[in-house]
Amino acid sequence: MADKESRARLSAVVEYVLAEARKSGASAAEAGVNISQGLSLTVRLGEVETVEHTRDKGMGVTVYFGQRTASASTTDFSEQALRETVRAACTIAKYTAEDDCAGLADPERLAKDIPDLDLHHPWNPGTERAIELARAAESAARGLDKRITNSEGGSLSTHEGLEVYGNTHGFLGAVAATRHSLSVSVIAQDDGGMQRDYWYTVARVAGALESPEKVGLEAARRSLRRLGSQKLSTRDCPVLYEAPLASSLLSHFVGAVRGSSLYRQASFLLDSIGKPVFADFVRIHEQPHLKGAQGSAAFDSEGVATKPRDLIRDGILQGYVLDSYSARKLKMATTGNAGGVHNLTIEPGQDDLAALLKRMHTGLLVTELIGFGVNMVTGDYSRGAAGFWVENGAIQYPVEEITIAGNLKDMFRHVAAVGNDVDTRGNIRSGSILIESLTVAGS
Repeated sequence: MADKESRARLSAVVEYVLAEARKSGASAAEAGVNISQGLSLTVRLGEVETVEHTRDKGMGVTVYFGQRTASASTTDFSEQALRETVRAACTIAKYTAEDDCAGLADPERLAKDIPDLDLHHPWNPGTERAIELARAAESAARGLDKRITNSEGGSLSTHEGLEVYGNTHGFLGAVAATRHSLSVSVIAQDDGGMQRDYWYTVARVAGALESPEKVGLEAARRSLRRLGSQKLSTRDCPVLYEAPLASSLLSHFVGAVRGSSLYRQASFLLDSIGKPVFADFVRIHEQPHLKGAQGSAAFDSEGVATKPRDLIRDGILQGYVLDSYSARKLKMATTGNAGGVHNLTIEPGQDDLAALLKRMHTGLLVTELIGFGVNMVTGDYSRGAAGFWVENGAIQYPVEEITIAGNLKDMFRHVAAVGNDVDTRGNIRSGSILIESLTVAGS
C-alpha cells in the first residue's frame, strides 16, 4: 500500500488540490491525503466475537485568503469531488473573520531532508492466523490459575497507513507507517471478590511483539495479584507510579506547556520558561528520529522539520510545545509540534522497580488510575486509584477504592526518582516515577 505507485497517486491528489485552491483565488493552501487498511478481532472464552477489516481514505484541505481561513474534507478522490471540496473551503473562507495568526508554517522551517525512520512493516497474518494468536494469548491467561474465572477477551489488531501532506510553499512529504498490537484482559475471582487487569504489546514490526503466551501470562498475573484488595485509611505518603501510568504525569506536563493552553491563559505553568518546574535532576526531551519508535516523525503535521530538544533540563523549563498558530499568538517560533510531541522521554535513573520500592520504603505503588480529576489552570490533581501498599520496601497487600490528590506543580518539583523500567509502547516514554508525598484518601 505504501509502494511508489501509491505515493505517486496520493502526491498527485495533493498537488491537484493545491493547484485548484490557487485557481480559486486562495493566497495559500495546504492539503493532506491518507489511506489506511487494517484488521482487528477479538476472541472471548475461545470463541471469535468480532472480526473487522477496515479500509479508509480521506483528503482534507485548508485554504487561506489573506488572514481568512477555512477547511473542508472528502473521501472521494475523483477530480470533480476534489474540485467541489476546494470550492466549499473557499466559499466558507469568505465568511470567516480575519485572524492575524493564521497561515502556513514559515517556509524556512519546513523539512528539507526526510530520513527513513523505519516505521513501515506491513503484516498480513490472515484472519485464521490472527484468531490463533489472540486465542493463544487468552488461553495462556486462562490456563495459569483456576482463580482466572472469566475473560474480557484477547484482541489482535494490525494497521497500515500512508499519509501525504503538501502546501503552497512547495513542501510535499509522505509517511508510511504500521502498528500492530495484541492484548488480553481477564478476571480473577476468589472468596473475597473479583478483580480484572490486562496486558498488551505493540510494535511497528510484527516480529517485535511479545509472544501471545507472555502477554496472556502477564495479564493473568496482574489480575491475580489484585485479589484480596483492601481499603486504606487516609494519609500522606510517598507514591510510586508504575511505568505504564507514569506517562500520564508527563502528558499533564505537556498539556500545561502546549501553546493553546498558554495563549488562552489556561495553564498552571504560564510564564515558566527558565524557571525550575521539576526536581533538579530531571531531564525531559523529545527524540523524534528514533528508528521504529511509536512517536517518531521527520516532520510535524504542518511539514515543519522535527529535531531532538530538551523541554526540561536540570529541572528547568527550556521551551513550550508549539505549532505555528500558537507560536504566533505567543510571539514565538513553532517548535515542530503541530500534532503533538514526538517520543517525549524522561531520562531514566539507575533503579529498577524493585530498587524504587526499597527506596520508597513505605508508601503506595499505583498500578491503576480511574477518572480524570485534573485542573490544568490550577494544577490541582485528584484521581481514583488502585495498587499496593508497601512497607520496608516490599509489597504487603493490594489496595483499591482510594483517591490520590495533590497539585501538579508540587508533584513535579518533588519527583524523587525515575526508574530504568522504561515503557516504550507509546509516544511518551517513562520509567516508574516516585513522588515524595501525596495525600491518599481512603476510608
